[in-house]
Amino acid sequence: MNQIFSIDKYYKIKFQYNPRIIEAVKMLPQRSYSAEDKTWLVPMTCKAEVQQFAAVYKFKFVDVTIQAPMVVPEIPELPELTTEIKLKRTPFPFQARGIQYAIDKKRIIIGDQPGLGKTTQAAAAVEGLDAFPCLVICPSSLKINWQREFDIVSGRKAMILTDSVKNNFHQYYTTGLADVFIVNFESLKKYFVDRIDKPGKAGLRITDIHFKSNIKLFKSVIVDESHRVKSFKAQMTKFTKGICQDKEVILLLTGTPVVNKPNDLISQLGIIDRMSDMGGYKYFLDRYCQGGNGAANLKELNYKLNTTCFYARKKSEVLKDLPAKVRQVVYCQIDKVHRQEYELANQDLLTYLEQFSGKTPEEIERSMRGEVMVRIGKLKNISARGKLNDVFDYIDDVLASGEKLVLFGHLKEVLNQFKDRYPDCVSITGDDTMASRQASVDVFQQNPKVKLIVCSIQAAGVGLTLTAASRVAFVELGWHSAIHDQCEDRCHRIGQTDSVQCTYFLGKDTIDEWVYSLIESKREMASSVSGAVDDVEVSVVDNFLNLFNKTKRI
Repeated sequence: MNQIFSIDKYYKIKFQYNPRIIEAVKMLPQRSYSAEDKTWLVPMTCKAEVQQFAAVYKFKFVDVTIQAPMVVPEIPELPELTTEIKLKRTPFPFQARGIQYAIDKKRIIIGDQPGLGKTTQAAAAVEGLDAFPCLVICPSSLKINWQREFDIVSGRKAMILTDSVKNNFHQYYTTGLADVFIVNFESLKKYFVDRIDKPGKAGLRITDIHFKSNIKLFKSVIVDESHRVKSFKAQMTKFTKGICQDKEVILLLTGTPVVNKPNDLISQLGIIDRMSDMGGYKYFLDRYCQGGNGAANLKELNYKLNTTCFYARKKSEVLKDLPAKVRQVVYCQIDKVHRQEYELANQDLLTYLEQFSGKTPEEIERSMRGEVMVRIGKLKNISARGKLNDVFDYIDDVLASGEKLVLFGHLKEVLNQFKDRYPDCVSITGDDTMASRQASVDVFQQNPKVKLIVCSIQAAGVGLTLTAASRVAFVELGWHSAIHDQCEDRCHRIGQTDSVQCTYFLGKDTIDEWVYSLIESKREMASSVSGAVDDVEVSVVDNFLNLFNKTKRI
């Protein structure tokens, strides 16, 4: 709709792209263009000219002049899910409400606290709207998980964009091979930008970016961890905005929509084309980004956001819908250097196993039990080191959300990398004295500024209380479910008031996947398992041989 907003001392002219209207606007005196929300500004001293323009081109006047703080009504409940959607996985009741809100509003920011299933809600909403093909823009570490999420939630086929399909990925949709396409932020230019004109003195503008025609393919766009595009000065933000231009369905997902101040929302509101609903760019700045802390009228802003294009729930608000524990698997890409190292070690193990072809299980066990465990351990070691970049990304987002995290691992060299990267963390490892371990527990439990504790599975797996956190993550795996259950229960203890989210980082196409499958197969028996470490190792070798004989490939 063509509209003219009366804001402060200006008229703000907003309309869909039309060359004829653009030429007419350029004839208005003292006009200027606002790239942030793609509107034109004309001083109110030019009232006669603007009124004549509005009459000729049938523009509607909207008065949003800045006024005193409004009386803020109570924010209404999210709607019940009434849309019939074919889903493979039933959402929790609070998720169902979010899904219906997304279906109703179509261009929104989903700001639920991490661990409440924003991916499930987004995938289900796109399914309910039948908004395919869909593009998912996300951190590199989450690409595989988005692919799996669409399959688990709705059965939709999702494809991660790679160089091999750079120029023909659209054919996978037309032939029915993929409904969803996934790309990381850093690759937007490679897949969707044709060329960029040399920016002027004002810097790079979206109009300087020439996008490929393939962006027209998508009916919907999901932007995960959208706080990463909170600055319009960043090239990545401009790419995201350009790709989302004129899309009917745009879902932004972030557990931290406002990292510092309300102006963090400006670019995200611009991407979902909701800035005019907030009164426009200048109004938003004047109304909500002033004051001593760069923030004002926050209750009013919260109400306006929630009734227009935003919702955010905390775990404490929906706890009745959540199980005591929620387990999540995050698949990580192994970096190229470690992937090469892994393949060499994997081939070495396969060559070693070939010599046992034709022998009985008893002969194999006697000959190889210790040796094969060493080789398996080497593969686990390489995988752990190769997935660190993805794990770092995950931890950065958790800490940015203000939540605490308990991180478990085995290898000293791996745990030390976390301690080096996050110098404000505390630790419980084999190198720490009993006194320092207790000091770490105390400060983690009592100091709200200490967000991360790095733990050795062996040193911190039992006896400790870490209920200040409701998030537990494993960068490496043990051999039995009981080990992990004990670690999870450092947070899931008396005094814990939240549902505990337990995240397992697995190297994609590595032994991690097999080990986790083994853990899950034994989880139901964990409470009855007892015996020496050797008993577990024999079980591991037996299962491993079954895997080898079946697939000949780890």
